[in-house]
Amino acid sequence: MKKLTLIHTGILTISAFLAASNVQAATLAVHDCWIRSMPSSLPSSGYFVVSNDGDQPATLTGADTPAFGMAMLHKSTSNGSTSTMSEVTSAEVPAHGTLAFAPSGYHLMLEDAPKPLKIGTTIPLTLTFSDHSTIATTCAVKPASTLGK
Repeated sequence: MKKLTLIHTGILTISAFLAASNVQAATLAVHDCWIRSMPSSLPSSGYFVVSNDGDQPATLTGADTPAFGMAMLHKSTSNGSTSTMSEVTSAEVPAHGTLAFAPSGYHLMLEDAPKPLKIGTTIPLTLTFSDHSTIATTCAVKPASTLGK
């Protein structure tokens, strides 16, 4: 009987954790996703907006797409006449707010494309959050000269 009670408690705990994760994912949305088309030998960059309608902040921790061998969260910063770019491990989406990945700020650094991207097509992208929830979206492939949406 004790063994059955422990199993039941474990199942309830896991169910509660999964339900909480799904609640966070339900409060998040991704839109305006686009990728710069670059020669496959060069890194590319990805941009999007994450909206959070929830009462708690959400922490973006990663991204994945089959169109690239590697997708990393990066941030560009400017200090007078110098700009630097560095990898970040996470980015926070504020409660009832948005987080924009845009040129000259947060962006995805995309490397190792197995084949060139064709302008006008879309590619899948999955974002991962600290609670292990994910959001799948599609991103438009745009020319390298594109400055925004």
